[in-house]
Amino acid sequence: MSEIPAKATESEDPSDGARAEATGDSAVAGATGGARRDAMTAQPGDARTGPTARPRGDARPEPMGGPVSEPTGEPVSEPMGDPVSESTGDPVGELTGEPVGDAMWQSSPPGSIYDYIKVASFSIGADGLVDQWSLRAEQLFGISAQRALGMDPIEAFFEPDQRERGQRKMAEILDGREWTGVVPFRMPAPEDAADGERGAEGLAEVYVMPTTTEDGERAAVCIVVDVRTLRSIETDLAASQSIFGQSPFGFLLIDTDLRVRRVNKRFASVFGGNVEGHRGRTVHDYLPRSEAERVAATLRRVLETGNSITDMHVTGFVPGSDERRHWSINLYRVHSGTGRPIGVAWLGTDITSRRAAAREAAAARRNLALLNEAGARIGNSLDLETTARELLDVVVPGFCDLATVDLYQGLLAGDETPRALADGSAELRRVAFASAVSDAPFVGGPAPVAVGAVHHYPFNSTCADALRTARPQHVPAEDSGLIQSTLAVPMVAHDTVVGLAQFSRTKGSEPFGERDRALAVELAARAAVCIDNARLYRREHERALILQRSLLPPGDPEASGLDIACRYLPGNAATEVGGDWFDVIELPGHRTALVVGDVMGRGLRAAVAMGELRTAVRTLALLDLEPAEVLSALDEIARGLGTPGGVQQATRAARQPRDADLSEVYLATCVYAVYDSVTRRCTFANAGHLPPVLVEPGESALMLDVPPGMPLGVGGEPFEEVEVELPEGALLALYTDGLVESRDHPLDEGLQAFVGALTDPSRPLEDVCDHVLNTLDTHHGEDDIALLMARVQGLPADSVGDWTLPREPRSVGRAREYARTQLTAWDLEPLIDTTELLVSELVTNALRYGEGEIRLRLLLDRTLVCEVWDAGLVQPRRRRARDTDEGGRGLQLVGLLSAAWGSRRTPRGKTVWFELPLPDAGTTLTDPAEALLSLF
Repeated sequence: MSEIPAKATESEDPSDGARAEATGDSAVAGATGGARRDAMTAQPGDARTGPTARPRGDARPEPMGGPVSEPTGEPVSEPMGDPVSESTGDPVGELTGEPVGDAMWQSSPPGSIYDYIKVASFSIGADGLVDQWSLRAEQLFGISAQRALGMDPIEAFFEPDQRERGQRKMAEILDGREWTGVVPFRMPAPEDAADGERGAEGLAEVYVMPTTTEDGERAAVCIVVDVRTLRSIETDLAASQSIFGQSPFGFLLIDTDLRVRRVNKRFASVFGGNVEGHRGRTVHDYLPRSEAERVAATLRRVLETGNSITDMHVTGFVPGSDERRHWSINLYRVHSGTGRPIGVAWLGTDITSRRAAAREAAAARRNLALLNEAGARIGNSLDLETTARELLDVVVPGFCDLATVDLYQGLLAGDETPRALADGSAELRRVAFASAVSDAPFVGGPAPVAVGAVHHYPFNSTCADALRTARPQHVPAEDSGLIQSTLAVPMVAHDTVVGLAQFSRTKGSEPFGERDRALAVELAARAAVCIDNARLYRREHERALILQRSLLPPGDPEASGLDIACRYLPGNAATEVGGDWFDVIELPGHRTALVVGDVMGRGLRAAVAMGELRTAVRTLALLDLEPAEVLSALDEIARGLGTPGGVQQATRAARQPRDADLSEVYLATCVYAVYDSVTRRCTFANAGHLPPVLVEPGESALMLDVPPGMPLGVGGEPFEEVEVELPEGALLALYTDGLVESRDHPLDEGLQAFVGALTDPSRPLEDVCDHVLNTLDTHHGEDDIALLMARVQGLPADSVGDWTLPREPRSVGRAREYARTQLTAWDLEPLIDTTELLVSELVTNALRYGEGEIRLRLLLDRTLVCEVWDAGLVQPRRRRARDTDEGGRGLQLVGLLSAAWGSRRTPRGKTVWFELPLPDAGTTLTDPAEALLSLF
């Protein structure tokens, strides 16, 4: 390449800068060098000579012999000798030439750079026309030599607006001036092209060297390189460098002899040494023998078949570490530019942590399966011994090899744990033992305890410490014994330690880890709850049933516009059952009734009275009475609980002196509140109960001033109502006296402590409840504790549609139109037909039977509620229409198509409402047409 000047002559074309950016010096040099050899060596097919070309005989263009390069001045002779491959050193063909210094002109084997770079050459005669056209030029431009010879390259390849400048450059070249630059061109249209069809556009780097013909005339040789191909190669090189220099994955190139040709930095950093130090190695240098043979066989198969391998797992070690590593490798065959296989590419990813995570997940799945089995098998019986044996049946041998269960003797006898023996040294009875390896437990350890025997652990022992602290402990094992690892896990139920479970593994098994400890605690806790339930069932079966059925609302309380959290803590097992209760009752119009009460007294009588009052409250709430009216009705019911004749007999007896036993008098306190999620107003009525506590956002907690009134059962006094507007996000707390009062803490101190505990009402309600119970003295066990907390979340304004309609027939159509428009805005198209029909019925009834203006209101929350208001006081009554009646079926239709409907009194009249489930609530909607047909 010494004949190429080191610098190009001037170029006014601004594409010179683009050429410098598009290709590197080395790429251009290599490309032009190959192209020049292509053009200058006298191969029979390298040039096509047309009839008009001047005869040259053996003469060739003269850049190779005489001209001397500008930077070096060294003559270049034609190549001689046997060519040798640069990559392998093997002869690859025949060429003639002389060595220049240490270099030798060589031919390149298939797969060399010239298979990728598109380089062509042609020569221009003294007349400026093409007189030689190489095979490479035919391939690059798509023009045969027969057509190209004699063409004017300026007229053939240049756009019309560039031809004048091209002619000037051609004149300079034919005057003996070299030129190089990047030239945009357009190929001539094919010979068979239609009229007006133009050839494809291209971008070429052209190197023009002036020559002299044998007649002494000026001519030129042109070397052409496809710039777009060079840019593509540059991108490919950049991608290759990113793989070998920047990739976070290990990458290798393995040749056909299964030897490493090249590795990237990531691979070298893992296996040590530098990148060059891995060249020539085999997989046997990195992997154990068996693994290496498997991988080598796979590499050969990929080379032979060309089928790639994805996610093949390989195991081995890295230098300087004894940890077994795991890799996922992907193998695929790579080819040269001519398609000849040259090796296999190896892309590896370290999946050691992934495998460890998979093992962790498998262990977690096993633990979950064990817990699932425990949930299914433990607690199927209410017998203490059977429940303990069910626990051991689950854990042996799936979790441990030996296990025992000890329970406090006092609990088995029906007594609470004596405080004097709460240090863990109280008497226990062994109720169950299981072994998968031997009949004798803990060989080499302490003397075995027979099932049914009563014993105790020394104060300083590990087991006593576990019982005392309610935390699992690891029991040291004897060196000469059978046991390798033992866990002593206290069995805790409802914050009470009921016994101790011991799980042991023999030598040869895996010792207990942290996950095993957590699993053992969970298993022991589940069994403890079942054992405690069995104990309570044995002692007071009837009490548990009464509390279960009547004490708490069924399920988790839910309310429209309120976030509800509740807690109920009964007294300790030695205290008789109390009469505390709370309730959350959904009312029409997305309103909610909140109730908290406390029946005075203890025992089954108080629990039964509480159940009756709670049932009465729910019944009265469904009548949609005002809070004061509800408490008045409850007062009469409470007075009738202790009278055989019921309420009426109690009313008569109240007017006469009564010598009845005071133990038959049932008194209760209760606070009843009704919250409207649309207006965010809450109406309170209180019957001798503790005042509600309200916490507004950004404010301190305060007790609402609600007149307490007389307790239920006293009678003779009316109840007052107080209406309060609750701001968005406000927290409302209702509670019983067990939360704030005990023998050690007077009521005033407890109320102040309760108000002070509500310091951060923005936290989740469940956390607020737990914080309150943990802050106050709630473990005295003297009384039941009921706590009901609600956070205000008013119904958004866009979930309410409210319209006033005049008393005229056209209002029915307007009501349907309003309903359709609102439901469309709420994306409730499936409910439009049903809602329009029912709204039409209710508005028509209000026009026919009601008074005053009509008000239509739609409320959207968990359900859709429609309300029609008027000033009439007469409540609608559904009747069965006869077959011959023309009317009287409107309310029947409302009852058929709605999920619920009803009416309630208001201060200015009445409200008739119906409720529809939302389409995504899993409820099948009734077809209006079928409902209409069912009426006849």
